[in-house]
Amino acid sequence: MADFGHELWFGAFLTPDAAGHHRIVRQAVLADEIGLDIIGIQDHPYLPSFLDTWTLLSALAGRTERVRLFPDVVNLPLRPPAVLARAAASLDILSGGRVELGLGSGAFWDGIAAMGGPRHSPGEAVDALEEAVAVLRALWTPGEDVRFDGRHYRLEGARPGPFPPHPIGLWLGAYKRRMLELTGRLGDGWVPSSGYAAPGELGAMSEILDAAAERAGRDPAGIRRAYNIEGRFSGVAGEGFLDGPPVVWAGQLTELALRHGMSVFVLAVDDDRDLKVFAEEVAPAVREAVARERGRATRSDAGRPVEIAGGTPAGAAPGKGPGPGLGTGLDDATRPRLPKRDIAALTPQQQANGRRLVLIHDHLRRELTQIRDALGQVAAGRSDAAALRSMINQLTMRQNYWTLGTFCASYCRLLTTHHTIEDEHMFPMLTAAQESLAPVVARLEQEHEVIAGVLTELDAALVAMIEDPDRLDGVRDQVDLLSDVLLSHLRYEEEELVEPIARLDLDI
Repeated sequence: MADFGHELWFGAFLTPDAAGHHRIVRQAVLADEIGLDIIGIQDHPYLPSFLDTWTLLSALAGRTERVRLFPDVVNLPLRPPAVLARAAASLDILSGGRVELGLGSGAFWDGIAAMGGPRHSPGEAVDALEEAVAVLRALWTPGEDVRFDGRHYRLEGARPGPFPPHPIGLWLGAYKRRMLELTGRLGDGWVPSSGYAAPGELGAMSEILDAAAERAGRDPAGIRRAYNIEGRFSGVAGEGFLDGPPVVWAGQLTELALRHGMSVFVLAVDDDRDLKVFAEEVAPAVREAVARERGRATRSDAGRPVEIAGGTPAGAAPGKGPGPGLGTGLDDATRPRLPKRDIAALTPQQQANGRRLVLIHDHLRRELTQIRDALGQVAAGRSDAAALRSMINQLTMRQNYWTLGTFCASYCRLLTTHHTIEDEHMFPMLTAAQESLAPVVARLEQEHEVIAGVLTELDAALVAMIEDPDRLDGVRDQVDLLSDVLLSHLRYEEEELVEPIARLDLDI
């Protein structure tokens, strides 16, 4: 249980009441304008008083520009995952990469059955969700036709696509042990609600989730923690959770971020005033408090190799010494640092402008996680093939290798393009606007060269693996090294550039 260092997101959980459809659209536009990060819509297709969630999300995507959108959470028994994969990818394309996907195993089984859906036992519901995750990811991965023979879902040659422009996070609504363990093994995020999981219960739930992630060879820090919350703004602090003035809210949410790694807070709200108070008073105060604590932690480690989640020094592959030039290339102790100004003093629009750099970087972080997931799938495929020694498993394994190679190559091109845009456009703009940034920019440019070298080695390892599948470990080593150096670089760039970009009002 700890702060995992994720960017903090604040959002609105809007009730899809059909009679209040004008209010919903108005509040979604307001959330977009005042700097909230995400909008969640519950999904209960069996309620005739509610708008259909996917139709509503599509309409909101067309009326907003920057805020993320997600079903919070999808009622999976009434949303076949193959169709859901097409719907989510389509909306991600149309919205410019602003979709995340909350998944629920199902509840209110009478309503589901009344709509023609299955009536699962708790165990069956968890099994079906696990199969759905596999179906979704298979249809978002380039490759040949997909075949999947599950107990609850089948694919008999479905063609993958369309492909979302950013890695859509699969955030699982989980409370009990099996669902928490599933989230730890396979989920990109965890999204409980305070009405079902009080703050005092999050610690024990997190321990189950984190242990499952570690058993699966995953870093628990890679799992986003979103929390659906509800409360009451008042002039005097009450005894309950989120009951009092904004300063009380800020203190309680800061505690959840630093102690339990919660980084997404989605407020159930139907009142415009409460929405504004949350966005303009609570969110900035939490961001400032968390940034201050993270800054203290960073300063306490000054002079030591920078460590990312998992404990590996930047520039060193696990179990190995640093690669050529990497021992000093990303040495945090030698990185130029500038005095920091208080970003909370800037306007919400300026702060949002600065956070665009973090949004871009988050795409790269999520895609890096997808590469790691693909590595795990390949490793599992290799083990199955060795045990069963059947032609069909050999073909599946070769398809897995091909998919991994294509995905890694695409990621390398994306990362190289991102760095080229920074070097040729953003960095000159920054140094022209503030000369004192020149040493930081020069260092970032040097680190781009270091990362380019790692990408070259990863490409070579992929070629070797395709020729000899037993050389998967070489790809794993290079992905570990890329993860270490890239995450360290992105964190340094954000620490030094987000505030200047916001304050100078630069268009990146």
